[in-house]
Amino acid sequence: MFAGTLPEPPRPTICPRSDEVGLFYRSQYNTVIGDPECGKTLLTDHATVVELLAGGRVLRLDLDHNGPQSTGYRLADMGADPALLGDPNRFVYIEPEDRTDLFEVVEHMKAWRPTLIVLDSIGELLPMFGHSSNSADDFTVCHSAVIKPLVRTGACVIGIDHLSKGSDSRAYGAGGTMAKKRAIGGTSIRVTVDVPFTPGKGGSAYLAINKDRHGGLRAQSPVGDKEPPAGKFVLWPHSEPGSSGTIRAMVKAPMKDERNPAEAAPSEDIAAVAGLEPPPSSANDTQKRLKWRADRARIAFKAWKLSPKEEDRL
Repeated sequence: MFAGTLPEPPRPTICPRSDEVGLFYRSQYNTVIGDPECGKTLLTDHATVVELLAGGRVLRLDLDHNGPQSTGYRLADMGADPALLGDPNRFVYIEPEDRTDLFEVVEHMKAWRPTLIVLDSIGELLPMFGHSSNSADDFTVCHSAVIKPLVRTGACVIGIDHLSKGSDSRAYGAGGTMAKKRAIGGTSIRVTVDVPFTPGKGGSAYLAINKDRHGGLRAQSPVGDKEPPAGKFVLWPHSEPGSSGTIRAMVKAPMKDERNPAEAAPSEDIAAVAGLEPPPSSANDTQKRLKWRADRARIAFKAWKLSPKEEDRL
């Protein structure tokens, strides 16, 4: 490798932003995480349409039972050519009934060679095997049986997952065992609703980098936050004559100095930290003295540390 054949580091190319930097990596397992109705599936719909228009082959593995009609119409509304959606050489939608069906799909993909696979959702994958989302061993079994073989086809695999219910766990990532996050070989994108998505009216969601194993997306995004902004996913209606679909979507690249809104502390929280005597020495110290949640204390303490002090203003 070091004699001149060392390959370039992996770069994210799937679902490009407005600056042509992709959100996801090929030949890797990526995830999209967030609360219900925040835009997770819509973001993967956009990625599907873009990949089809670029000549790719897409598998939609629907474990959440969204249904072919709902999925097909959303993709067509976003501008996917119905002829491509009906071409089994370019697009395959499968709603497996059980793990036997799932194993057949995994085996078939070795020959079909997709370029993008959307697995919706990880929360339904483990119960199909009779396994628990809270067990690292159970997730590892499912990962080895399904996710890893799909990644080996060379496709960009995107798993959709939900956040934990506990506030501290939500700050870490998807619900269930930490083995889920360790298994990610590409990116994990956290989706947070900005303007609720409404049929016929569109909507928007903030995207943040929860994990980026290779650093290719993080290197092209703002710095300063624990989860830096990856962009904003925007959906809006359109009625351009002669164009396909009724809605348009894009991922707007973040500005150079943009911050993650979820990590911006309210002014009253910063004032509360500033009012502590003696000043807090850490986020943990802040949490204990103000009796706040860990994530709230961490964000407020960081903002207080970065804010100009009174003596600096004089």
